[in-house]
Amino acid sequence: MNDKYLYSPWRLDYIMAEKEEGCILCDKEPECDYLRLVVYRSQHCYVMLNRYPYNNGHVMCIPYPHVSSLADLTEEALTDVILTLQKCEKVLKHVYDCDGINMGLNLGSTAGAGIAEHLHFHIIPRWVGDSSFMTIVSGERIIPEAFERTFRLLHDAFACWGNKGDS
Repeated sequence: MNDKYLYSPWRLDYIMAEKEEGCILCDKEPECDYLRLVVYRSQHCYVMLNRYPYNNGHVMCIPYPHVSSLADLTEEALTDVILTLQKCEKVLKHVYDCDGINMGLNLGSTAGAGIAEHLHFHIIPRWVGDSSFMTIVSGERIIPEAFERTFRLLHDAFACWGNKGDS
């Protein structure tokens, strides 16, 4: 029997909260950006913090249209998503000085998509020796940075130079 316990009391708020109807990734009004943890918006997609991150700075890039496949995006939207992923890379390297970045897309629940009906990319900063192995080995995650700080750092970085080309 395992006598070790890891507590995450912040999850109780999520468990007990009333659940949204409809798709949680479908865009809401920009006035809700802070509450939804949206740090950046482009013409065809937005970037938000993952509420259950694998690492500090874990964000998702989400196209506005409610589609489940890359094939369902217009060429213009697909181009904007890729350019936004590039901005995410630049911003995360600037803000977190990370050694690498995982970018991932799971198409369909069989492929591991938790929300298969709305296409989204995960962008996760990585460091040599980081603790992300904990998720694989024990199903636990260690996130030493508060969401409020992560939000402020990434929101400000996108606002300051996220629209610049090669900053």
